[in-house]
Amino acid sequence: MSSPTFAELPLLPALRASLAALGLVEPTPVQAACIPLLLAGRDVIGQSQTGSGKTFAYGLPLLQSLNPDTKDRRLQALVLCPTRELATQVTGELRKVARTMAGVRILEVCGGQQGWAQRQSLEQGVHIVVGTPGRVLEMLERGVMRPHAIGYLVLDEADRMLDLGFQDQVEQILGALREDRQTAFFSATFPGGIEAMSERWQRTPERVVVEGEPLELRHVAYRADADVREAALLAVLAETRPASAIVFGNLKESVKRVAAALTAAGFSAGELHGDLEQSDRDRVMARLRNGSVRVLVATDVAARGIDVAGLDLVVNYELPPRSDAYVHRAGRTGRAGKVGLAVALVSERESLRLQGFADELGITVEVLPLPAAPPAARPAEAGMRTIFIGGGRKHKLRPGDIVGALTGPAEAGGAAIAGDRIGKIELHDRFAYVAVAAEVAERALQALRAGRIKGTRFKVEAVD
Repeated sequence: MSSPTFAELPLLPALRASLAALGLVEPTPVQAACIPLLLAGRDVIGQSQTGSGKTFAYGLPLLQSLNPDTKDRRLQALVLCPTRELATQVTGELRKVARTMAGVRILEVCGGQQGWAQRQSLEQGVHIVVGTPGRVLEMLERGVMRPHAIGYLVLDEADRMLDLGFQDQVEQILGALREDRQTAFFSATFPGGIEAMSERWQRTPERVVVEGEPLELRHVAYRADADVREAALLAVLAETRPASAIVFGNLKESVKRVAAALTAAGFSAGELHGDLEQSDRDRVMARLRNGSVRVLVATDVAARGIDVAGLDLVVNYELPPRSDAYVHRAGRTGRAGKVGLAVALVSERESLRLQGFADELGITVEVLPLPAAPPAARPAEAGMRTIFIGGGRKHKLRPGDIVGALTGPAEAGGAAIAGDRIGKIELHDRFAYVAVAAEVAERALQALRAGRIKGTRFKVEAVD
């Protein structure tokens, strides 16, 4: 029996219109299974892999649950995410589908952002908060986030909440909410701690398990002791020439060292670890998403909650301590029908541990000699560069305003850049990122700095 289309689900006309505008016709398996249950008011445990569409699986019923009188700006729904990066993604997805629902206000509430601006928005009234446990709990304790009207709660990436040590904060938040709320837990796995939380905080939940399509992955190991590992990584990257890759290290010190080595060798590389300020994390992730960084070097903790689909390559520069961490790393490649490549650089001792992972997981790891990169080989350069603009939604900017400033004629203060030279535009509340082709980046920078966007001159700088 075929799944229903979105048009056949009991969704509001405004939501159907949004989905149609986004070109979405048929729900994914997790959406088809969960949306009817959540629309019926049931508590749900949804288990599916990253990239399966679970944001809309809970987001569409969440939006439909709101009071249709949007002048009622009481906080009615809360989505908890383990990281700010995931919260930003979820906020963006919800805003996409809420565009046809006039007056719906969605606020991201996370650490690393201006607390006074979040408090001001909460005092003015919002309908939905998407946030991380620490900052949400702070706002509840300050009394600026009032929980009495919250009738819909979602824990997204619930297993990561436990991994990152947020269980106590999450349970404090759950305890502050009214008992008759609707509660949904979504995650890729459900360890014992999540099962216990569900038993305590959910009301006879319906469990939905959606098996993901098997990933097409090729697992390769290269023998490389610590003293030659940087050279080995350079050889692998020079041979594979990935458009996008993540290199995983276990420690922030090794991540910093490897990122510096890649940059010195001419690769477009960024780093992601716990020592970075939030603004720097935002910038490197924007560059990875829009193609102006080809290789991200990251620790597991820093990369959690980041969904970058379709990576060409994942490299275990340092082998993780457990097989489940290896699965999470490798699973970031091989999506969208592409065969992914997961590479491990291992010493002789580590090769035994990797074989143990393979036996446990039922996978085959090819052990190959290291490729010899030609001396004259140049790394594949990033085709885009990212520009930061110090204005966003709060300044009434829209993506079209930025495009207009870039494509407008030079005599009118524009950059006179062809539209196909403009890449992804990310619009945030108080700033924006735009990717432009590398060969026109300087012209774009000069024009944006000298000119105005929608009549206002904003701070503009290259993101390197």
